[in-house]
Amino acid sequence: MHIAYFTKTLEGLPLEKAAEITAGLGFDCADLLIREGHAVSPDRPEEIVKAVKLFAAAGLRIPMATIDATQPDDAASRLLHHCGEAGIGQVRLGFWRYDPLRRWQVQLDEARRDLDGFERLAEKFAIRLAVQLHGGTLHASGALAAQLLAGRDPVRFGAYPDPANQLIREGSEDWRLTLDLLEPWFCCMGVKNCGWFPGAYGADGQRRWHSDWYGLDEGMVPWNDIVPHLIATGFAGVLSMHSQYQLPRDQALAKARADLAHLRRLVAAAKE
Repeated sequence: MHIAYFTKTLEGLPLEKAAEITAGLGFDCADLLIREGHAVSPDRPEEIVKAVKLFAAAGLRIPMATIDATQPDDAASRLLHHCGEAGIGQVRLGFWRYDPLRRWQVQLDEARRDLDGFERLAEKFAIRLAVQLHGGTLHASGALAAQLLAGRDPVRFGAYPDPANQLIREGSEDWRLTLDLLEPWFCCMGVKNCGWFPGAYGADGQRRWHSDWYGLDEGMVPWNDIVPHLIATGFAGVLSMHSQYQLPRDQALAKARADLAHLRRLVAAAKE
């Protein structure tokens, strides 16, 4: 099991600094976000190999990367080619958003056709492509993601549960059911925590509720139950730790360091 730092927090920093900060936080690997404004931009895919070398110089591996592509076009092909060339074996794809004005089945069929094209790219570049469970998408839960991935080779496609997204912000699917449904494809998990709090009453007399991000030991996701399950079942994939805090970078990084320490305590306790 590999605990990686998702580099989203490091937006705007050069590669060398991003690697230095990730290593300084205590991580031994990274989930590299490839996005405009980040250390590696989609229009400069050649930077992916450079990123792997610079992170390696800081003592860090990059076992996975995150891109926003949902179309298996030439731009996506270039990104995946460079990821494969750099030795990044797993890449998270973008989100297939749910449009409530269109029939779900039509949208599902379209997304599955997109994945057909991505499957050919995954085979060509010998990588695995992961679909993250995320609110507002056609893969917001284990039940929905399983329909999107049905019949696909787990060597080429992976499922990326994210309990804070799918259990708390989006709904309440039991995390054990999620992992059971996605077991053939389960390859990585997003690690963060969140919770809901009551707001003011609206003009219609209905109370408004809001969600926010919390420390790993403070929110509603039962990581103290999930982590022992992962250890007991021999999970060998990536835990991608996210730092979604709406805070100045130094404070967000301090929270990430504390979250990592808490996660490692949970892992150590589960192994005893």
